[in-house]
Amino acid sequence: MSTPPFAPVTDAELAVVRAQLGRPARGVVGIAARCVCGNPTVVATTPRLDDGTPFPTFYYLTHPGATAAMSVLEAEHIMRELQDSLAEDEEIAAAYTRAHEAYLADRAQYGDVEEIKGISAGGMPVRVKCLHALAGHALAAGPGVNPIGDAALARSSWSPERCTCAEPNAASTAAR
Repeated sequence: MSTPPFAPVTDAELAVVRAQLGRPARGVVGIAARCVCGNPTVVATTPRLDDGTPFPTFYYLTHPGATAAMSVLEAEHIMRELQDSLAEDEEIAAAYTRAHEAYLADRAQYGDVEEIKGISAGGMPVRVKCLHALAGHALAAGPGVNPIGDAALARSSWSPERCTCAEPNAASTAAR
């Protein structure tokens, strides 16, 4: 499981995240997971953005290769299959509930926001709604914490064990 609080984010890391997203990142409090090359893969964000907007997605997937791979899985309707696994396997459902609770505990270290109280991300604890959010949590928390995020990563064409940052259309590697 992840261990917030994170080391302060640097300007160089924020520059890489900006290149990855194609826009400035909002509310970043740390880098929650990294590519094997050291570039950010997942950022942790504040539960309330500077403009006052509640933001439940504490773990935000930024790596272009990872986000593309999750988009492919969503287009292939893998979410329906993963949703069915929650109904069919009590152990997966219980682990998914624990993942939801861990997510909320991690985010709570950065503040409680009434509007998003009890809301984590990706549909947890009972739905599979966004593989990007679930993969981000799995990468940040480590294997075995979020079973649906782990399953999505295992099914994807992207791997956290192989750097794709220098591939065409990948983000700048300025943080190296």
